[in-house]
Amino acid sequence: MNLPLFIARRIYSDQGDKRKVSRPAIRIATAGVAIGLAVMLVSLSVVFGFKHSIQNKVIGFGSHIQVGDFMTLQGDEQYPIQMDDSMMAVLKNTPGVKHVERFALKQGILKTNTDFLGVAFKGVGPEFDSTFIHENMVEGSIPKFSDEASHNKILISKIMADKLNLKCGDKIFAYFIDHQGVRARRFTICGIYQTNLTQYDQVTCFTDLYTAVKLNGWEPDQTSGAELTVKDFSKLAETEQILINKVNRTEDHYGETYSSRTIQEVNPNIFHWLDLLDLNVWMILVLMIAVAGVTMISGLLIIILERTTMIGVLKALGARNRMIRKTFLWFAVFIIGKGLLIGNLLGIGIILLQHFTGLVKLNPTTYYVSTVPVEINIPVFILLNIATLLVSIFVLIAPSYLISHIHPAKSMRYE
Repeated sequence: MNLPLFIARRIYSDQGDKRKVSRPAIRIATAGVAIGLAVMLVSLSVVFGFKHSIQNKVIGFGSHIQVGDFMTLQGDEQYPIQMDDSMMAVLKNTPGVKHVERFALKQGILKTNTDFLGVAFKGVGPEFDSTFIHENMVEGSIPKFSDEASHNKILISKIMADKLNLKCGDKIFAYFIDHQGVRARRFTICGIYQTNLTQYDQVTCFTDLYTAVKLNGWEPDQTSGAELTVKDFSKLAETEQILINKVNRTEDHYGETYSSRTIQEVNPNIFHWLDLLDLNVWMILVLMIAVAGVTMISGLLIIILERTTMIGVLKALGARNRMIRKTFLWFAVFIIGKGLLIGNLLGIGIILLQHFTGLVKLNPTTYYVSTVPVEINIPVFILLNIATLLVSIFVLIAPSYLISHIHPAKSMRYE
């Protein structure tokens, strides 16, 4: 029989005199743990949700790794690179690579009878992974993009549609100005998307790979490059290093040099900003665990002082200081456990409410998302509960040594 656990359970279940000072102290300690855990759960969920939402949007436009011409990746000019079946096979067979798709960019102008807008046409082929765009479609549908023929169909963003007063099914002329002169194409708007990532929504529209290649005057096997999706984003650097060893600094049939860069190198400011959010998380965790620890220490000290007579009796009966300390630490575990239960119900309840209702709104122009994103990560939640329990018990070990200073003879006369 575990005597400290038995005594702690009896003390915890003792309702006794409601005028006891320990009653409100226990409630305050329980509330401190519960509120601290709830705040930590919500904070982690929101930060993870926000980071991954923005990260997925950026990756949706630029994939994980881009392989293209060295001069293109180093500057703003577009130079073609050969992306034939053999090179595609090399990229697809690279360890860590999940998906490969070709793309070609062409600058142009969309013009209506009353207005015009400069945009970047991104040509994509049949291997284009449309999952990201599909999740952000506002109107219409995604056409089947081709690398063998031009269907003269495009996807535009809601920002473009609003500026030019366009809707699905409308016809619009696009003009392309380069060393070949001015050329015009008439496109049909098949769909409208909205990602709220303004820097991309303002300029990117999608069309056939064949169309973009032809407008650039390139050979059929030339493109702006290829976009690669990796199997594990945490191993992005390792996968890119393999590509560097296999592909970079090699030349294609036309004498152009292959190179590569990661999405973190393409958008360093966004990823550095997202990394700074981790500092906020650590600060919140430290502060909330400190609050829970202080309330637990205060509660334990009050309980020990109120139970001084009982401690003296136990010592008179031969109980050691170590056994009595264990008793009060078990008592603290019961308080912390109840606080964790309430905190989980409160924190996860708020997270689920936001997840299913989107109750708290944001300005998408500033935050890139229209509602506060939350991520339900069960393993992280479990680790947070375990860490809170262990830290709370650990900070109570030193205050529990107050028991060793209580003298049996004096304590039994203590009021």
